[in-house]
Amino acid sequence: MISLSQLWLPLLLSTVAVFLASSVIHMASPWHKNDYPRLPNEDAVMDALRPFGLAPGDYMFPRPQSMAEMKTPEFLERVNRGPKVIMTVMPNGMTPMGGMFVQWIVYILVVTAIAAHLASRSVTASAPGAHVFHQVFLVAFAGYGLALFQLAIWYSRSWSITIKSVIDGAIYAAITAAIFQWSW
Repeated sequence: MISLSQLWLPLLLSTVAVFLASSVIHMASPWHKNDYPRLPNEDAVMDALRPFGLAPGDYMFPRPQSMAEMKTPEFLERVNRGPKVIMTVMPNGMTPMGGMFVQWIVYILVVTAIAAHLASRSVTASAPGAHVFHQVFLVAFAGYGLALFQLAIWYSRSWSITIKSVIDGAIYAAITAAIFQWSW
């Protein structure tokens, strides 16, 4: 067994490498450029929503007040008339990227630390590199990619966005696993 304290270097290197890779994927490549198309007549939609003063958060409409309401003709008519929407309202103004970057780095660090911990308990110091890669990749991929399918299944998130994001997760997991394999 390897102690987790022996894995501080690959843990930090993986965190930095995944952060840089995600930055390149999202900011420098066209991979996610068309994930969210512009609404037709976007200004009219924004003007229609603005008077409601929606607080930042997640909303769904039409939304029933109860299971019983779901069965009423009035609710069914609203559902059939549409649109059916799940939306996230963000605070007005430019999004402060600094806080998001910090949260993303912490998330990467947590996923990497969990992968390191499980590898330190399940992979011997003399294990072949492929075994190290396999163990770290599986755990890191679970952290980066598997939960994304829930958004497509339950909230109708686009399958193309989901698949691209899962591929991103596989890339991040492979980077993490390769660094651990190299430093093991």
